[in-house]
Amino acid sequence: MRLRREQRGLSAAELARRAGLSKAALSGIEAGGNPTLDTLDALANALAIPLVDLLDLRSGTDTVVVRAEGMAPAESSRRLLHRLGGGHSLESWRLQMVPGEEFAGVPHAEGTVEQLLVLEGSLTLTAGTEPHDLAPGDFASFAGDRAHAYAAGPQGAIALVLIASPRT
Repeated sequence: MRLRREQRGLSAAELARRAGLSKAALSGIEAGGNPTLDTLDALANALAIPLVDLLDLRSGTDTVVVRAEGMAPAESSRRLLHRLGGGHSLESWRLQMVPGEEFAGVPHAEGTVEQLLVLEGSLTLTAGTEPHDLAPGDFASFAGDRAHAYAAGPQGAIALVLIASPRT
């Protein structure tokens, strides 16, 4: 807790005020106390960070760099960039589609969320039965545990796809 507070440049008194806690309660938590989930949620909101950041500080200390080498612009490809484990599975994919190509995604495990950021070109995302036309810079997040498909536009498409699946 102290690490996250210091990263935000907040004093203990200011964080306690923002979270609606007493300074003594916050000091107890920082000293290793066992806060309730509601208290952690209030602190996460006050710090403007996801709750999970307070539950698990095991962030990856290794930097992963994946070069774009070997990716010919006229080819279709799906390339796993990185897989992150823990209490979940998070995969980062680079999706490159040639003009007019269609790709039907297989529904993933229940509770999976898929996110898509179009980097170049355009594509149509169909999540369930609803189509969404996406252009460069457009972002979509949808239930990855149901039918979904991508169709590249006339210039093709390059997109970053993130797949977050619950760990079973």
